[in-house]
Amino acid sequence: MENKNALLDKSKSLALLIIKHCRNISEVKKEYILTRQLMKSGTSIGANIREAKYAESKNDFIHKYKISLKEANETEYWIELLFESELMNEEVFNELHKLNTELLKILTSSIKTLSNR
Repeated sequence: MENKNALLDKSKSLALLIIKHCRNISEVKKEYILTRQLMKSGTSIGANIREAKYAESKNDFIHKYKISLKEANETEYWIELLFESELMNEEVFNELHKLNTELLKILTSSIKTLSNR
């Protein structure tokens, strides 16, 4: 049960950081397309984890986690793209990348564990 709370907490923290930093990038750099993509995928991770709480079955639960994993992977892409295009500074990149990587690892491990039960 501890992983579920960590997953919810980390995914919400990531979403809030993404909102904060994307808002800043949009205001300062006048960039709206990439930040919108990052906001969509980055906030979707936690939404799907939360949705899994009321899954109709074990398979539905696993499916929601798999969607979250896909969204976290997409989020990583947008974070990298914003950083490598010099729209995001290294400090912000490191902060988002670290948290997203933690989510990827926890989700991957959780899906494997749940699938083997």
